[in-house]
Amino acid sequence: MLQVKQIKKTYTTGGFTQTALDNISLNFRKNEFVAILGESGSGKTTFLNVVGGLDQYDSGDLIINGQSTKDFTEKEWDAYRNNSVGFVFQSYNLIGHLNIADNVELGLTLSGIPKGAKGSKARDVLEKVGLKVHIHKKPNQLSGGQMQRVAIARALANDPDIILADEPTGALDTETSRQILDLIREVAADKLVIMVTHNRELAETYADRIVHFQDGRIIDDSKPLAAEAINECYKLRKTSMSFFTALKLSFMNIMTKKWRTAITALAASIGIIGIGLVLSLSNGFQKQVDYFEASALSNYPITINESSIDIELLHPDRKAQSGEKFQAKPVIFPLPQKGKGTVHLNNLSREYIAYLQAIDPALLDGISFRRNLNLNILISVDGKVRAIGEGVTLASWPEKPGGGAAGFLDKYYDLLWGSFPQDMTGLLLVIDEYNQLDESALEALGFDSRESIDFENVVGSQLKLLLNGDYYTKHGAYFAINGVPTDLSNLYTCETAIPLTIAGIVRVKEEVKISGLDTGLLYSDELARFFIADAQQTQIVQAQQQADFNILTGELFSLVPANPMEAMMGIRGESKEDILKALGAVDTLSAISLYPANFEAKEKIIACLDDWNNRHKKAERVVYTDLANIITSLSGSIMAAITIVLVAFAAISLVVSMIMIGIIIYIS
Repeated sequence: MLQVKQIKKTYTTGGFTQTALDNISLNFRKNEFVAILGESGSGKTTFLNVVGGLDQYDSGDLIINGQSTKDFTEKEWDAYRNNSVGFVFQSYNLIGHLNIADNVELGLTLSGIPKGAKGSKARDVLEKVGLKVHIHKKPNQLSGGQMQRVAIARALANDPDIILADEPTGALDTETSRQILDLIREVAADKLVIMVTHNRELAETYADRIVHFQDGRIIDDSKPLAAEAINECYKLRKTSMSFFTALKLSFMNIMTKKWRTAITALAASIGIIGIGLVLSLSNGFQKQVDYFEASALSNYPITINESSIDIELLHPDRKAQSGEKFQAKPVIFPLPQKGKGTVHLNNLSREYIAYLQAIDPALLDGISFRRNLNLNILISVDGKVRAIGEGVTLASWPEKPGGGAAGFLDKYYDLLWGSFPQDMTGLLLVIDEYNQLDESALEALGFDSRESIDFENVVGSQLKLLLNGDYYTKHGAYFAINGVPTDLSNLYTCETAIPLTIAGIVRVKEEVKISGLDTGLLYSDELARFFIADAQQTQIVQAQQQADFNILTGELFSLVPANPMEAMMGIRGESKEDILKALGAVDTLSAISLYPANFEAKEKIIACLDDWNNRHKKAERVVYTDLANIITSLSGSIMAAITIVLVAFAAISLVVSMIMIGIIIYIS
């Protein structure tokens, strides 16, 4: 039934090759007890492993019931080992956390035997080897001889054609060895038994046939069998194990080593949990940033300044100009002037302003326009009249498309006292969340900055706006304020003076994280437009348009025009254009602020701004600043960098823990 034809097996280690089997040929009968004798290293165990399918031969052929194994796949070898061969090893190879019945049933499980049949077969073979009363014991509760009996029972459970025994009595005393061999001979009377042993006496007593090995060759065969033509058809049975059976065995194995498994799992989990925590923190931080942008920063405006800086062009690429450092060529390369081309001038034309005002009003809580305009506002304090000066911040309030101070202010600010202005003569006073206002602002408005001021004493306070035609008077080629700077009572009582009233006091709402407006006085953009329209017809404006010097101070303007960067930073002082803007000669905006209704609206507004730029040349594009997005992007970038570092640390701990687990498993 089993034929070995010119089997050769070698092992190579480095440059050394050891021949374990050298052209071995043997034929075995269907039922005989064959003993393989030989010294250590003669190839006995290698031969047994090749016959059992545990090791693959290099050349030759192993024929089972007439079928060659040359082309066997791994699955076919598995089926052969599980169904056709029973193994009995010197070391028993029993699973410690299973009782002896479960150990025997394991091979039956792989053969797909039903549960009921498995139990019955296991009990039968255990009874046959004399272990019926020990059926529920674990291997560590048995003697060496009893454990070898379990191994024999396991080998017989599948009713294999071949029993392979590798030194089955090597770890047993003489008496127990004889009992085991008696058992093997008895239970395997109708099977092929191949036993490897060093004990010549036992071999001669129990074996029907003795084959001597030496240096990988057969030197003697006591009962050789000539090759015969075998017409039997060998069929392999499928080997399998159900998922639930594998799960059960794994669980039982874990339960026998609970603490070790828990510690190993903890060690493996440290790195994984670390990475998970880092990613969770990163994700949570990003969500918080998004929430902060959507809520706290949603009232932060999109700003469009008259000029904006291109950060990337602040430091020109020196390498691009000269090619490389420390050149040997006697040549000087031009380096672009710092700041040249770095400032983009936005053309805030009437067409562009009309485009902004045409944006869906539902997307905007307000639009505010900033001008470099000097409003001549006077205040009467203790009978003396003076200009409020620069002590208090003046700005136009964001107006809801369609007009009115409500909208942005009503949404993000509480009206603490008074009312929202009803016309252009009304003003609003903005205080901070602590009800504070700068001392200079309080003094500019005529209040004592050393003590607190009641709201009712502020609301209703009157100021007056003087138009340029009344505020300035001509003195030769120059113009000056029409009165004594320390007391401008004559101007305050002028019939054309426009009375202004502080109509209300507002403060940012408690739930709003960031205030979008500075503290100070807010006025209507309508008031600024009215002032400019009147100023354009005044004598001082017409005179300044014709003069090449500052008609208020007599200073000459620079003949060398400032580049955009210098003009933006005010390095060369005020230009003629600056003076004209301050006098209201031209209705030119210095900045526009768009206040989105919400986070989603901001995205749509930005899309509108981008659409304008996409339809115009690069020089005609209008560069805007979304500071809220810059803040969140910077936060996100910082967190991304931190995440990478933390993930790297967690990954290192994971690798270290896996190495430690590998070492623990290896040494155990």
